[in-house]
Amino acid sequence: MTQIDDMPGHLVRRFQQIAVAVFHAEVADAGFDLTPVQYAALVSVNAHPDIDQVTLAGLIAYDRTTIAGVVDRLVQKGFLTREVSDRDRRARVLRVTDAGLETIGNITPAVEEAQKVMLGGLTDEEARAFLRLLRKATDAANDLSRAPLRTSSTDATADGRIRAK
Repeated sequence: MTQIDDMPGHLVRRFQQIAVAVFHAEVADAGFDLTPVQYAALVSVNAHPDIDQVTLAGLIAYDRTTIAGVVDRLVQKGFLTREVSDRDRRARVLRVTDAGLETIGNITPAVEEAQKVMLGGLTDEEARAFLRLLRKATDAANDLSRAPLRTSSTDATADGRIRAK
């Protein structure tokens, strides 16, 4: 692997650039102003109501120190609320608003189309294999990330928060 075009890191970086560009184009064409990370945060809060920001960061494999900015923007857009937790006064729980639910419903076709465009050069079988292998490689290297994905019950503390490893 001495050629840059044969290096997985280079190819993954290029594919990430393409994926972000495609996501932005499809979502903008549908009339929305949402980044891929904001979308991931919004659908994750919807799937896990009343989670805190640290847990959200683990669920979407995003840096804990910068998730606040993502949440701030979603709150400013009226898609999330952030309130003091009943269980831990230091924590803030997140909930999707009605506007956020409406956005999720309306933006989903554009997000799904973006996924199809990203994988457009592959057959259905190749796309399934690519995703399986990408998931396998990502899972194997998860703990090497600055922001590892934390979704398993073994990563959770007694109060439901994701334990940082």
